[in-house]
Amino acid sequence: MNGVVQGFVVIGIVIVVGYLLARTGALGPKAVEVLSRLAFFVASPALLFVTLAHADIHAVFSGALVVTALSSTVACLLYLPVGLLRHPPVGETAVGSMASGYVNAGNLGIPIATYALGNAAAMAPVMLFQLTVLAPLFTTVLDLTSAQEDGDRPPLLRTLTAPLRNPIALASGAGLLVSATGLQPPEAVLAPVELIGGLAVPAMLLAFGLSLRGAPRPGAGDGAPALAAVLLLKNLVQPALALTLGLLLGLQGHALLAVVVCAALPTAQNVFGYAVRFGQGVTLGRDAGLVTTLASVPVLFTVVALLG
Repeated sequence: MNGVVQGFVVIGIVIVVGYLLARTGALGPKAVEVLSRLAFFVASPALLFVTLAHADIHAVFSGALVVTALSSTVACLLYLPVGLLRHPPVGETAVGSMASGYVNAGNLGIPIATYALGNAAAMAPVMLFQLTVLAPLFTTVLDLTSAQEDGDRPPLLRTLTAPLRNPIALASGAGLLVSATGLQPPEAVLAPVELIGGLAVPAMLLAFGLSLRGAPRPGAGDGAPALAAVLLLKNLVQPALALTLGLLLGLQGHALLAVVVCAALPTAQNVFGYAVRFGQGVTLGRDAGLVTTLASVPVLFTVVALLG
């Protein structure tokens, strides 16, 4: 239980610092955009490269990865009917879909895994799938839809080569290549990349806290149905899917607990950062991060109590 509490305390403090910075105006009116762009173009790619370069690819290809991939994918897909019924911009639907299945495996999942599960390695399958599949896929969709909404319909070549211009996709691919080949970069090269990567999580959390200053109540106006759908899918459906799939695959004890805890984590702040970067579904991304985090507290405690 201490790991669950510590994880929430850590991110809560950094978000509050961001909110206080917004109240003082110390970082200026463009702080959210600047921090989000810094995280997307510089810090997050560095963090993803280092994380995947050090990952034991063979160890994470297990039943846990299958559960993660299927539960995340289904949760993301189940949001799409909501987007089709509401007829929002395609980019907002992409943000809602991502928010429904992309979990906070880094800054919240790692402390919880360390203290509640006894080993941060439980997050490895989750991070592998999210960094190599979900993040490149959704950021590519957001890149293309933002161009279309600006009136600049991307040509076929730009559409086909979008992943090759995506820093998240490029960093993920490079990290996997290093891990698969075992050819680690020299320490003189890796050290500054690790240092820059350390900016990613605090930058996203601070930007999130800054965005809460003056923000309307979550779900206000016509955004309530979308937020309710994300809340249901992220906090209830995805953990239930992980539990069902885990049982079907014969997972028991600690292995089953790990996959359900991972699925019960709230929406990652990365979703908000990507939304700000591409100007798509920013309100939904912010509200989803806040509401699912609050709702995940009783869910995680229940999961640990029942399966722990």
